[in-house]
Amino acid sequence: MRLKNNYTPTIMKKIFLSLLLVLLPLVAFADAVEIDGIYYKIVPKGNAAEVTINPNLYVGIVDIPASIVYEGNEYSVTSIGNYAFRYCKDLTSVTIPSSVLSIGTYAFYACEGLTSVTIPNSVTNIGEYVFSNCYGLTSVTISESVTKISDCAFSSCRALTSITIPNSVTYIGKYAFSGCSSLTTITIPNSVTVIDEYAFYFCDAMTTINLQKGIMRIGWHAFQKCSKLTSVNIPNSVVTIGAYAFAECTDLNTILIPNGVKNIGGSAFADCTSLTTVTIPNSVTEITSYTFVGCTGLTSVTIPQSVTSIGERAFHLCSSLSSIIIPNSVTLIGEDAFYGCKGLTTITIGSATRGISSRAFASCPELTDVFCLATNVPSTSDAAFQDSYIEFATLHVPTGSVNAYKEKEPWKNFKSIVALEGETPETPKCATPTISYQNGQLIFESETEGAEFVSEITDTDIKKHYDAKVSLTATYTITVYATKSGYDNSDVATAALCWIDQQPKTEGITDGLAQIPARPVLIKTDRGQINVEGVDDQTNITIFTTDGNLAGSAISQNGSASIDTRLPAGTAAIVRIGGKSVKVLVK
Repeated sequence: MRLKNNYTPTIMKKIFLSLLLVLLPLVAFADAVEIDGIYYKIVPKGNAAEVTINPNLYVGIVDIPASIVYEGNEYSVTSIGNYAFRYCKDLTSVTIPSSVLSIGTYAFYACEGLTSVTIPNSVTNIGEYVFSNCYGLTSVTISESVTKISDCAFSSCRALTSITIPNSVTYIGKYAFSGCSSLTTITIPNSVTVIDEYAFYFCDAMTTINLQKGIMRIGWHAFQKCSKLTSVNIPNSVVTIGAYAFAECTDLNTILIPNGVKNIGGSAFADCTSLTTVTIPNSVTEITSYTFVGCTGLTSVTIPQSVTSIGERAFHLCSSLSSIIIPNSVTLIGEDAFYGCKGLTTITIGSATRGISSRAFASCPELTDVFCLATNVPSTSDAAFQDSYIEFATLHVPTGSVNAYKEKEPWKNFKSIVALEGETPETPKCATPTISYQNGQLIFESETEGAEFVSEITDTDIKKHYDAKVSLTATYTITVYATKSGYDNSDVATAALCWIDQQPKTEGITDGLAQIPARPVLIKTDRGQINVEGVDDQTNITIFTTDGNLAGSAISQNGSASIDTRLPAGTAAIVRIGGKSVKVLVK
């Protein structure tokens, strides 16, 4: 009887909610007025009218006026109400006037015949599910007054091929474009800070994503199942990549994770079978569970010294990996972390490793050598190397620890256990690159042979302006670090590139136009030292703190000058070159 007493109210509640949903349209147009085939809810207090539900559904072309006259009074049409055009499958076109400020939730839900919509600049709010399931919608123009694309706003718009997100939008909601199976490209402006959960889930025709600097969080499942996506640029403004964010992007072959990313969620790149190389930045401290599970094409991965743990199944079934270096910073290797890495022949385990979980290196049948740099034998599951045939492999351990390894499972089961020669090897680190500018090109160099470079160049001038006057700085900020498989990423090098106007050429000028030549100047900082390259000889260069105090000065010789400011790292400084002032951050 207690079950019955608890159950009956639940059934009654469901019945009540069902009746409420059925009666909702009746309630919506019970007080509505009809003018020229369009139904309105009148709000006398605000002299406003809201487009509302047509009990017979809207069909064909609907031209919403900017205002209506009812009972001798004029009312401005300021909104399209919740559910107003929902299920109007024969609606083919709608004109929204600039008097409309908001479009309610489900306003055009499942309008299958609607092919295009222009949202005027007056609209600041678009409700949830507003165009969801509009299967015939091919194009949408969103006004630059909209700041948020709400949850499920365009979900399952299967015919939508392109959309321009204006620079006013800061947030893309959950499921906003999920299931837009014809969407091929998308550009996210630098105003967007959050791409929320499932935002572009199952957009399986999308080949390119352009993410601009400004994005801080990529939510769970945001681009999952975008199976034709081949590459994605993640700007260094991103701090968090959510779980499953790029999972099952089976054509994704290139991914650059910038140095600002701190958190990579579980399964973020799961089953990206075309992904071949991954460099994890120094800002990441944990490789979470399932991060690269099923990345069968992955041949190389660089784990930096910042990482302290590797989660369960992080590299599960990465069958193309041939070697892996686990840095000395890692203390724990999770369950099944490298299970099924059938091409793995060499493993290096860092000196700080304290625990290796069950089947961490199981089913790695090609394994020939394991280098364990830990002086104290890590706590290890007996099944850590299960089915990896370690009875045919060699274990290399620190001198003085050989006997300890010989006495413990599963280490004692290796074919042979030998002492590491000399000092315990450390994971090498790429040399910090240098930056130079020659003949219109930036040049990056590192003493680490074969290193590749990951750079970002930003210019505060390249953005939308709204003021009547715009001051241009013509200054580029450059950051770059070097990376190489088997090496830790280098430190980040920074520089500022600007153009300095020289004296105008006036001799022989007859048309009143003077030629003002400009030359590129490169400004670099290193431990308080500021180096300026590319200036004229005998140019006066002065350095000031942001509060106006002199920090150093020099006269250039042979096109360059070096000033020891003794400013601490992280301090902003003003470099004045002739009449040009450039703000730089001291490293």
